[in-house]
Amino acid sequence: MEDVKEALDGFEGHIDNWKEQSRDYVKMSLDSTMDKVNELFDSHKDKLSDRNDALEAMLRALREETMATTLALSTRIEELEGELALCRAAVGEGVSSAALSNEYVPKPKEFVGIRSACNVDNFLWRMENYFRAKGIVDDVGKVQTALLFLTDIVLLWWRDRTTDKRQGEIGTWKEFQCELKGQFYPEFTEEEARAMLQGITQRGTVGEYVREFKELML
Repeated sequence: MEDVKEALDGFEGHIDNWKEQSRDYVKMSLDSTMDKVNELFDSHKDKLSDRNDALEAMLRALREETMATTLALSTRIEELEGELALCRAAVGEGVSSAALSNEYVPKPKEFVGIRSACNVDNFLWRMENYFRAKGIVDDVGKVQTALLFLTDIVLLWWRDRTTDKRQGEIGTWKEFQCELKGQFYPEFTEEEARAMLQGITQRGTVGEYVREFKELML
C-alpha cells in the first residue's frame, strides 16, 4: 500500500509539474503572440503615418500651386480688362480720343524704379496707350502726365534730375524716354539676359519656369 501511495504521490507531482509547465508555455506563447501583434500594429501604424504625412505634403503643395496659379490668372485678367477698356475707350462707339471720359480710361501702373528693361518698357508702353486713350498728343502734356505715375526711387531720381542745373531741361517725350531708359535700364541688358537664359533652371512650378523663360526672351 505504501508503494502505491508513493506512486500516486509521484504521479500527482508529475501532474502538478505538467500543469505548471503548461501554464508557463501558454503564457509564453500568448506573450510572444501579443508581441508580434503589437510589432505588426506598430509597423502598419508607422507606414500609415508616413503615408498620411506624404499625402498632406502633396495636398499642401497642390494647394500652394493652385493659389499661385489663381493669383497669376487674377492678375492677368485685370491686365486684360484694363487693355480692353483702353481699346473700347480709343475706338468704341465712334467717340474721339480727346472726348473720352476718365471713367473709361484706367490709369497705368506706377513705376517704382526697378532696374529692369522689361519693367521700363512695360511702363512706357502703358503710358503710350494712356496718351492715345486720353487724347494727349503734345510732348509737354505727355511728360507732365507721365510724372504723375512715378513713385519711390524713380521719383527721387526725377527730383534730383530737375534740380541739377548742369543738365538741360527735358522738353519732349522722346527725351524723357531716353533719360528714363538711361537711368533704369540695367547695363549690358542683352548680355545679362543671355547669361540668365543659359543658367535658367526649373526651381518652382512648371508655370513659373515657363513665365521666367518668356520674360528672358522679351
